Amino acid sequence: MASVGIAQVRKAYGQHEVIHGIDIDIMDEEFVVLVGPSGCGKSTLLRMVAGLEQITAGEIAIGGTVVNLVPPKERDIAMVFQNYALYPHMTVYDNMAFSLKLRKADQGMVEKRVREAADILGLVPYLDRYPRQLSGGQRQRVAMGRAIVRDPQVFLFDEPLSNLDAKLRVQMRTEIKALHQRLRTTSIYVTHDQVEAMTMADRIVVMHDGHVEQIGTPLELYDFPANTFVAGFIGSPSMNFFDGTFRRDGRSAWVEAAGGVRFPVEPLTRASDGQAVTYGIRPGHLTLVSDSSEAGIQARIQVIEPTGDDTVVFCRMAEQEACAMFVERHDFWPGDTIRLMPKLASGHVFDATTGQRL
Repeated sequence: MASVGIAQVRKAYGQHEVIHGIDIDIMDEEFVVLVGPSGCGKSTLLRMVAGLEQITAGEIAIGGTVVNLVPPKERDIAMVFQNYALYPHMTVYDNMAFSLKLRKADQGMVEKRVREAADILGLVPYLDRYPRQLSGGQRQRVAMGRAIVRDPQVFLFDEPLSNLDAKLRVQMRTEIKALHQRLRTTSIYVTHDQVEAMTMADRIVVMHDGHVEQIGTPLELYDFPANTFVAGFIGSPSMNFFDGTFRRDGRSAWVEAAGGVRFPVEPLTRASDGQAVTYGIRPGHLTLVSDSSEAGIQARIQVIEPTGDDTVVFCRMAEQEACAMFVERHDFWPGDTIRLMPKLASGHVFDATTGQRL
């Protein structure tokens, strides 16, 4: 096991820079998820850690040793790819044992490590099968088993679940998290799925256009997003945003949005009276109030999505599209008018120009 240090790392293809001076310190035994939209640079960064992409500038250290010029096979890492990358002509056993045999490891050690990994991953009944005889989930377990037998300092996962169906993805992310809790190997995991990131990570690195937007625990990013990008990317359904003007009167503060709608906010918010801001509120932090009440903000329902546990309601509020989510079941219909009250402590205020949290 080892820490991973990424210091002022840049990557350029010719004159086009895609990674812009990234700094990340990953502690020993930590499970860190790199998350962001397609094209943000997360897979490129992972490949630089693996040695599959050259670094344009900066340093990457594994276990305190700078590995910029160290070949991939000598970095003591193991990588699990999106497309499994199994040898089709080899059995499950041979796929898992291949890297050890390349090292000319003792046959007894090969047998022991493969059997241990197969037992951990539930692959013992499939050791004599070929990849074509396995399901997608079983193939991904084989790919993980091949990484485990190497007993590396660092595991690298490059969107390993993206080829699986929704139900299997949920099952496999639980298995990967349980595997990490058992092995405690430092792990870097890349995904574009923020739900995967939230449920698996010790810490999340949110990336956008080759920059790190924020690093923190899942709940830190959810509760205290650094800017509108992080606020909108983390959380499902995503946060509602309303452009408006910050107002303060004595001990009261609010954001005045279109149509004169007022969103109450904490009076300690670091904004100036009259400042242009963006108000953010998560769908689950909008509470339904009585139609006859003058409290709350009027919203006209457009679409209703019942998911079983929750009901997601898309509506028109403060002259723009918004979303609310209720645990309770309500007898709503498209076209109905309801009143929603934002939870005071759950509102977020961002600078309208920079997008930074105030």
